[in-house]
Amino acid sequence: MDAASCTRAGPSGKLSRGFTLLELLLVLSITALASAGVSLAFKDSASTELEQEASRLAALLDGARAASQRSGQALRWSPVPGGFQWEGLDAGARWDGQPWPQGWTSAEVFAQVEGAAAVTLGPEPVIAPQRVWLGSNRAPSLRLAVASDGVRGFEVQPAAPAESSAAP
Repeated sequence: MDAASCTRAGPSGKLSRGFTLLELLLVLSITALASAGVSLAFKDSASTELEQEASRLAALLDGARAASQRSGQALRWSPVPGGFQWEGLDAGARWDGQPWPQGWTSAEVFAQVEGAAAVTLGPEPVIAPQRVWLGSNRAPSLRLAVASDGVRGFEVQPAAPAESSAAP
């Protein structure tokens, strides 16, 4: 826009410079749309936290399943208040050079095994299908499942609308 297009004669006959109401509304509309797009692009922190915990749990369960097959001993994973526990792991068992994790990285996460008190891992190559529901105290309606069909490894599955209401 050049200076000539913004110059207008006011009621007193003097020339005034400024924007019209239409131009201001257009700029405000564009700004509002851009702001809405940016806010929708950011994910909820509780959702991201739960997805990370679910991915971590899937990796831990797959690792424990492999350890069970190597040792020939059955392992069990079960949720406990504030974390989870392993049964059947050797005292010296390591996960990436550290003792096996016994809890969540966030205090807001909780888990429940579907249809059982614990997940049983190995030592057979094929195990029973199993599912663990994860939730967050910060977003009670948000649920994710970590599941295996018994043949393939554990994977994160979003809760379907019908499942989320039926989930434990």
